[in-house]
Amino acid sequence: MQLSAVLLLVAASAVLAGSVTIKSLVFPAETSTSYVEMVPQKPLSLRAFTLCMRLATELRGEREVILFAYRTGDYDELNVWRELDGRLSFYLSGDGVIFQVPELGALQTHLCFTWDSGSGAATLFMDGKKSLTKIYRTGHTIRPGGKVLLGQDPDNYLGDFDAKQSFVGEIYDVNMWDSVLSDSNIQNLFSGKRVPRGNVFDWETTQLKINGNVHVVNREL
Repeated sequence: MQLSAVLLLVAASAVLAGSVTIKSLVFPAETSTSYVEMVPQKPLSLRAFTLCMRLATELRGEREVILFAYRTGDYDELNVWRELDGRLSFYLSGDGVIFQVPELGALQTHLCFTWDSGSGAATLFMDGKKSLTKIYRTGHTIRPGGKVLLGQDPDNYLGDFDAKQSFVGEIYDVNMWDSVLSDSNIQNLFSGKRVPRGNVFDWETTQLKINGNVHVVNREL
């Protein structure tokens, strides 16, 4: 049995010189057992979303890396990947949409992914810079009732992990909205300015369930 702990992230614990102290998750090693479950504030029945995070990893071109996984009993509803060739992608219950961007590395990167079912418009923001728009899964709906994990890609509801797909590095400030944020709000989020908090996941208040070898440290934004 893996050691489990429930961590409730509280609102900013310190505000000094304009900075905010928040929790950060460090996955120090490749495993098939270490992950963090994020408990959503509302069901993930989504026809649009903005998903943002800050991360760093030294896994460069060695293998694919899962960055965010949401799975129901039968489907990978929303998975975000760094592909084997370094491209970034997300998948909605089927083939994905892939973006050719600078490769992730040991320096912190801020990422945001947006998608709207009505138009099919899918974009990626890297450190506040917007990608081209791609058309993907027009009319699709992300279904509720699943589990959201950081660190592992579940091939069933909550298990069957592959160490060679696990996340190794640091990840934090994971926020999600059930709408597409404006370009200016995403750029403000990257620069550390306050924007409306995520209504699906708000990193400052979201409940996390820690499993295995995951370290929680304090970071200042």
